[in-house]
Formats: sequence, structure tokens, C-alpha cells
Amino acid sequence: MKFKVFVDGQHGTTGLKIHEMLENRDEIELLTISEKDKKDIEKRKELLNSADLVFLCLPDEASKESVSLINNENVKVIDASTAHRTNPSWVYGVPELTSRQRDKIKNSKRVCVPGCHASGLIVAMKPLFRNKILGKNFKLICHSITGYSGGGSSMISDYENGSFEILGGQRPYALGLNHKHLPEMKYVLKTNKAPIFTPSVGNFKQGMLVISYIEKEKMKKRLNRDELLKVYKNYYKDELFIKIIENNDEYLDSGFLNPMKCNNTNSLEISIYENKTDLVVISRLDNLGKGASGAAIQCMNIMLGLEERKGLQIANN
Repeated sequence: MKFKVFVDGQHGTTGLKIHEMLENRDEIELLTISEKDKKDIEKRKELLNSADLVFLCLPDEASKESVSLINNENVKVIDASTAHRTNPSWVYGVPELTSRQRDKIKNSKRVCVPGCHASGLIVAMKPLFRNKILGKNFKLICHSITGYSGGGSSMISDYENGSFEILGGQRPYALGLNHKHLPEMKYVLKTNKAPIFTPSVGNFKQGMLVISYIEKEKMKKRLNRDELLKVYKNYYKDELFIKIIENNDEYLDSGFLNPMKCNNTNSLEISIYENKTDLVVISRLDNLGKGASGAAIQCMNIMLGLEERKGLQIANN
């Protein structure tokens, strides 16, 4: 049996990557639409309703429009946009989130894939809030650096054809402290306060680090690094795509943390650093992998009853 899959928005960065990951899978029949027809609502509607599963790789409003065009109740949808990430009718696409999340994804017809920054932050911080190590009023302070591929075709062109002197090595953005991933961070972590979060784009194509800072005196349970490692290892035990780093010295490249070491995989690695007063928790992932297309494929595998890791790579760092 072949599953019919349609990628609505197949010409964008995430859509292209999903197509690439699925095109040689024997159990998948990819339904396609030409570039000239992608704005033809009737043709899109026909494809949306004839698929077993649809990926939406579109801007928010276009994503909502596509959902409204689906009248076949058997069609499963995975949305990669921001449109439905805080909608309780949709399941958040992190199977590792809680012990029940995988079953929720399996039994749902509406799943939203997290943002890449949100994925790194939520996977790193969820065990701390679930175990009441951090309280609901704790104000997270986070920073991330990501490859320019997450910015779409225009940004990719700027970096690959532009001047380093103009683009620089790292460019912070969303400096109004209103990044579009903030609502889902607060919603999924179930905190009373949104994080202070500043993302930045690095002068590399793919990969990312999401960095969270914690003052020990503000923790509800004051645990040190070794104690936190036990919490993380227990929370994510048996999870193929989540790796907890125990030996930081072996993890670093000459004392530096390389954001690209999980590229072309669906892995997310968590490392912890400390001094007497503070902790730093860092997620490393591929912004196009576990941060986007890889996460979408993982959810698809679960929703279609396939092997969860099929078509996905695990980092060997």
C-alpha cells in the first residue's frame, strides 16, 4: 500500500526538503503541483482532498486557507507554519514532549510542527518545568544562533551572493523582543511568562544552537549539573533523537561548540555547563532537521503507522 502525500508549498525551503526526504520512499506516492498552478485554488483543493496526508509549508494565512479547503475528513494534516501552534485543537509535533505526546500525534489528524528555535528551547526546558525544578513564574532568558537556510530563498541568496563585510558573522534580529515563536514557547511550557529571547543568524547555512541561562538561586529545586543530567537522562530515556551529553570536554571542538554537528540528522543534543551561581543549557540541532522538515517527517511516520525513524538520520557525535 502506498500513502498519497501532498506538500502544499513544495517550492519553499521546508517543502523542498520534505520532498527530497520522501521522493525515494517506496511506501509514499508524492502528489505534485506545478509552479504555475500553485495559486490555482481548485487544483490545490483537489490535491488537498485526495491525499492521505498533507504537509503545509506556507505562510500562516495561506496555511489557514488550505485547511479550510479540506473537506475530506480522512485527510491528515501536518502544518509547518506558525498558524496553529497555540491552537488546542491541534497537537504539538514533538513526540518526546511528554509520555503521552506520541500517542496524541498518532491519533490526531491535525499536527503542527514547532518552530526551530522553539524546538530547541522547549526540549531543553520541558523537563525542568515538568519536574518543578523551575516554577511557572520563572523568566527564561535565551539566545539562539541559526544557519541562514531558515530564512528562505531570499536570505540564502543574500548570504551566498553577498559580501561578508556587509552581512557579518552573526546578526541578531527580532530585537523588539517579539519573535513569532514566543507564544508557542510560553504555551507549550505552560509558564506564566514568555521568555526573553533573542535569535540571531550566523554566516553558515545549516545548524543551530539554542542557549538558555538559569540563575541557581531562582530555581525551585537547586540542582547542580550532575543532578540535572540525571533528570534529563530519565526524562528522555529510550528517545532515539534526543541525546544528553555527559562529557562536555569530548563534546567541544578545541573548546568551542560547533552549531553544525547535527546537520542532516533529526537529532537534538543537550549539554549543560555551570559555575557556582549559574547554569547554561544548550540544545544543538539542525534547523532544517529536528527544527523543521525532519520533525515533520517524524510526525508523518507516527501518524501513518510507519517506523518512527524511517528516512531519518541520527547524529554520531
